Amino acid sequence: MGMVDITKKEIIRRRAEAMGKITLSPNTIRLIRSGAIKKGDPLIVAEISAINASKQVHLLIPHCHQIPLDMVRVDFEVADDSIQAKCIVKAQARTGVEMEALVAVSIALNTIWDMVKYLEKDLQGQYPGTRITDIIVIKKEKYIPKQP
Repeated sequence: MGMVDITKKEIIRRRAEAMGKITLSPNTIRLIRSGAIKKGDPLIVAEISAINASKQVHLLIPHCHQIPLDMVRVDFEVADDSIQAKCIVKAQARTGVEMEALVAVSIALNTIWDMVKYLEKDLQGQYPGTRITDIIVIKKEKYIPKQP
């Protein structure tokens, strides 16, 4: 079995976009917006974590190829009871970058959860309202060069 052989595939520009959401209490969102989280700004830390994670996918998922990434962008949309993370990844490679985008989104959301978990726990130490959901690939593109 082993890793798929992609040596015969052309190196082309590729782009993938993924997103996901974490549901948090309105109080946690208020504290994030006011800069009052004990560990610092979750969005800044989540952005750095996502970028780092996207570059490590080949170490996390055994059949993923190591891809030198050209660009990783992470954006957040903060609502009253949730935060949406969106990640765009670009590379010039023989294989797509959707796994890099998905892992980046997942790690961004997990980083946010880690930074605010002390606020989200109930008296039994559980997370009754905290959820990471809707992690999806929004779009995957490859730019095939036009043949003369």
